[in-house]
Amino acid sequence: MGNKLVVIGGDAAGMSAASKVRRVQPEREIVVFEKSEYTSYSACGIPYFISGMVPDMEELIARTPKQFRDNYDIDVRTQCEVVAVNTVDKKIKVLNKGNDTTFWQNYDDLLIATGGKAICPDIEGKNAKNVFGISTLKSGEKTERYIEDKNPKKAVIVGAGYIGLEMAEALIIRGLEVTIIDRSEQVMGTLDPDMAEKIAEAIIELGITLHLKEDLKEFEISSNQVVAVKSDKRTISTDMVILGMGTLPNTVFLENSGIELGTKNAIKVNNKMQTNVANVWAAGDCTATFDIVSQNYKHIALGTIANKTGLVAGSNLANEPITFPGVVGTAVTKICDYEVARTGLTEKELKKLNIEYVTGTIKSKTRAGYYPDAEDITVKLLAEKKTGRLLGGQIIGKEGAAKRIDVLATALTTKLTLQNIIDLDLSYAPPFSPVWDPVQTAARYLIKKI
Repeated sequence: MGNKLVVIGGDAAGMSAASKVRRVQPEREIVVFEKSEYTSYSACGIPYFISGMVPDMEELIARTPKQFRDNYDIDVRTQCEVVAVNTVDKKIKVLNKGNDTTFWQNYDDLLIATGGKAICPDIEGKNAKNVFGISTLKSGEKTERYIEDKNPKKAVIVGAGYIGLEMAEALIIRGLEVTIIDRSEQVMGTLDPDMAEKIAEAIIELGITLHLKEDLKEFEISSNQVVAVKSDKRTISTDMVILGMGTLPNTVFLENSGIELGTKNAIKVNNKMQTNVANVWAAGDCTATFDIVSQNYKHIALGTIANKTGLVAGSNLANEPITFPGVVGTAVTKICDYEVARTGLTEKELKKLNIEYVTGTIKSKTRAGYYPDAEDITVKLLAEKKTGRLLGGQIIGKEGAAKRIDVLATALTTKLTLQNIIDLDLSYAPPFSPVWDPVQTAARYLIKKI
């Protein structure tokens, strides 16, 4: 390995890697190019900043560029966007957004950690002043500032995935009238339809207007602002638009670089986070991730994965070899009082893989039924028909529901069966759980179908 490490991207994966290298190799030259003005921030916290639950945006920033420069001797250069990579000559082309000039930077080792970018429809008005894609801290800052300055009354959210629903909660808290449209037949495509239906019911109960199976067609523009959103079925007046259609890997600049891309144009890496090109590594939301359950690669944009893969990349770059085993697809979110969690595979994925499975759903309580504030919880499990091996799980409930998904994530990672889950010595006391935890109750119910 060479001496100069260049990192593209100054958020979770990039700075986790750079920090690891610095701890192990204090003498090494490390240069980080970040296209925004921020480093090491929590993108997951943006909806909670917009809602006002997190009062100060600075609380979302773990370390500033100055802290990295002064305390860690990492040369962080903000407002610098990498626009091309030349792996033959081992150099990258950088656009300095501050003075609108470009220059070439050489490297010995290169780590690409450019994250994801918000999916944006290719229609007129997508760059209007009141259209916001929530993917970076800057986009969150602009959204919050617009709400504060313009006091909008109505918002349309395009997309009913994690970002869309979390932003719906934020805007409801801010007092806006919220409408969600989505082209799919259900909210949250990472859930099975029967579980997604429960979320849809909860959304409507909260006063949010939900229109499914509707395609966004155009924006009605006035004075460079969207005043109405048109779907294939209706026109909805609005004061602002949130694009919650998900994210894609930010890899367009890698065209002609020789770096191999995979699903959704995510960078292909091995379990050491190496690409197919010597001395080029990648980590975080711009990469494809190995799914332990399906044994396939997927694009999963989550902060947990970004931090872990960044650490793996940094360790290998620092000559401390470790590997990344993959993920089981665990994710949680909250929509006002409702907690949602999922892990493993859905019925749709299992059918596509031709895996014979059984599934069962139970309703229980988050605490002992007689204990104050015991809330409803619904648990759905999927298991392999012949062996009883757990294949997936989904949980919906109120306070105390979501984190139970971690038991199922552990079971998936270690390939436990339903009987193994039943046999687990899980904790019990009335303030925390019924005598049989809901995940075990679900396993007891489903094992009868094996």
